[in-house]
Amino acid sequence: MRWFPGSRSAEVLPSPNIWYYQQAYEVENRAQDVEGEIWRVLREECDWAGRDVLDLGCGDGFHLPYFARDARSVLGVEPHAPLARDAAKRVAELPGTEVRQGRAQRLPAEDASVDVVHARTAYFFGPGCEPGLREAERVLRPGGSILIVDLDVASEPYGGWMRADLPHYDPAAVERFFEAQGFGRRRVAARWRFADAAAMESVLKIEFSAKTAERAIAEVRRLNTGGGEMTLPVGYRVHARVKPTGLVVPGHSAGPEPSSVSSSSTSPRIV
Repeated sequence: MRWFPGSRSAEVLPSPNIWYYQQAYEVENRAQDVEGEIWRVLREECDWAGRDVLDLGCGDGFHLPYFARDARSVLGVEPHAPLARDAAKRVAELPGTEVRQGRAQRLPAEDASVDVVHARTAYFFGPGCEPGLREAERVLRPGGSILIVDLDVASEPYGGWMRADLPHYDPAAVERFFEAQGFGRRRVAARWRFADAAAMESVLKIEFSAKTAERAIAEVRRLNTGGGEMTLPVGYRVHARVKPTGLVVPGHSAGPEPSSVSSSSTSPRIV
């Protein structure tokens, strides 16, 4: 989930963490949201039981088995071929679950073929993500939902470390963008839990610059003086939008027109 500025014209920007540090990212995935607060909010926004789910930017498929527990079908979409192959291996024995290599701007799915598009810290980070929003709208059935989970950069302490690495990023501008696109927003207070200090350090070192990671590690150690397991509060935002069920003119998105919200920030990418 490390943020970095990149070319707005690039269709796929390499993730600086999971693409290169997949084992450490697995540790991070297992540490995140140990109390299930994000999952609770997502279900309140759109229960996917018995429905068809597309997980966009699924990485090596960590979240696919959770959806597969009670969804009718699950499709993981991942642009990076090695991760897509590992995701396919992870879900090989799960009925109704598959992985396709593809990108947000050109989803490998038919029109109106899924009920839920889920993206967690992948692609949708404010101005510049409109092509992916249009594609999500295309593959959703009327009444379906797009659920976007990103980090709350205004939440401490994790948000402060992110702002240190991205001093020009404007969290409020990103929130205004999603509001203009017709999304609701819910803030989620989650908790990460690591087995020990070594696990915590391995994760923070792939998420931040060396200087910021050093600061973050020191602060987490101060928060956990007893040794053993280490916990860390991390804030998230869940953006949700429902595709209208009324008449849509062919060739036009059911969502709002592209936002006029502008920001001096470079739109970051988190994968």
